[in-house]
Amino acid sequence: MNTLKTNLTLDAKGLACPMPIVKTKKAMKDLEPGQVLEVLATDKGSKADLKAWAGSAGHHYLGTIEEDGILKHYVRKSSGEETKEKTYPHVSSNEELETKLEDSSIVILDVREAAEYAFEHIPNAVSIPLGELDDRMNELNKEDEIYVVCRTGSRSDLAAQKLAGNGFANVKNVVPGMSAWSGNTARI
Repeated sequence: MNTLKTNLTLDAKGLACPMPIVKTKKAMKDLEPGQVLEVLATDKGSKADLKAWAGSAGHHYLGTIEEDGILKHYVRKSSGEETKEKTYPHVSSNEELETKLEDSSIVILDVREAAEYAFEHIPNAVSIPLGELDDRMNELNKEDEIYVVCRTGSRSDLAAQKLAGNGFANVKNVVPGMSAWSGNTARI
């Protein structure tokens, strides 16, 4: 395959969420509008994460090529008018969610990767990884009170935006998420 012309390459190999996104955000500041960033990563979840982040930040996610276990992501920096990053306004703390756990009418949506969920999750949480949310959104009820959780609040922020944009009326992003969860957990 021909080499793609990029303006900057970021090495995020070996890093897990949210670090590829954090480093990508920082690297994008060094680019001019229209320039392309190549992000090298090994975290399989980085594809969905970068695509969702680029969309919320107004940048253009061009695609991903996998070669020898390395994911090469390509993101084009948009102009200043296009890059106002959106964050989901309705946030709940871990502690607030913990007080609601006995309420059987709420839905806890865990958008981390399946392996992350398998080793530790909030009991009764529904697992739909961020990268599968578009295809599996119909498994959720638009009228339910949904608390979206990930490891740090980044992927859940993107998922909450996506749900709200698709007509889900009562969605909350749980921050900081599983990285600081002190409540009960379950495993598969």
